[in-house]
Amino acid sequence: MNEKYNVIIVDDEYLAQKLLQDYVSKVETLQLVATCSNAFEAMEALKNNPVDIMLLDIQMPDLTGLELVKSLEKKPAVIFTTAYSEYAVDAFNLAVSDYLLKPFNFPRFFQAINKAIGQVPPRTENATKPVADTISRSNDFITVKADYKLYKINYDDLLFIEGQHEYVTFHTTQRRITALFALKDLEDLLPKDRFVRVHKSYIVSFKHIQDLDKSDVTVAGNKVPVGASYRDELLARLQ
Repeated sequence: MNEKYNVIIVDDEYLAQKLLQDYVSKVETLQLVATCSNAFEAMEALKNNPVDIMLLDIQMPDLTGLELVKSLEKKPAVIFTTAYSEYAVDAFNLAVSDYLLKPFNFPRFFQAINKAIGQVPPRTENATKPVADTISRSNDFITVKADYKLYKINYDDLLFIEGQHEYVTFHTTQRRITALFALKDLEDLLPKDRFVRVHKSYIVSFKHIQDLDKSDVTVAGNKVPVGASYRDELLARLQ
């Protein structure tokens, strides 16, 4: 059985996305995990998925492909796909795998993919999972150690927590903080009189709940889905 390599496409042009999706589908060893229209979507995809190869456009709004690569502390094998030849030197200074000048055909794409695969570190059966970030609780707040910073989150400011694969994102009144942590472990850590699990991917602050309808709960103006298995407990607590 061939090993699969996870790929994301990052391009703000629809036709370019479709062409790359078609090319990826023709390579048996590739598995497309996300198609992104800008660098910020790409950051989320990289955060939420193990990615081996990134097919990346350069000229995009707000943040260019070059700027995205420079911002990444740990990056996959990168293949730039662009209509502009003048960025080639900058691209190779970033140690990218290849530079495809649009329009390019499938044989050239396949050549770049084989080169990128050669840069992907081998996987082992005993590969260890990333070490979880540290979260501890006090009477009125939790502390989250993530991204080389220590965050203090007051319970009164915490609106809801969203689980995303191995990560959780704390949505507060001021900002969002993402940490490598299991939502189930966080549910056990938080005070149960102040927070309630409403979905397999969400925990909400009881204080900030505004209303509940058939499938959602409104938390400080944010619609959060309610899972069927959690609805009865939530109703009981609200009555």
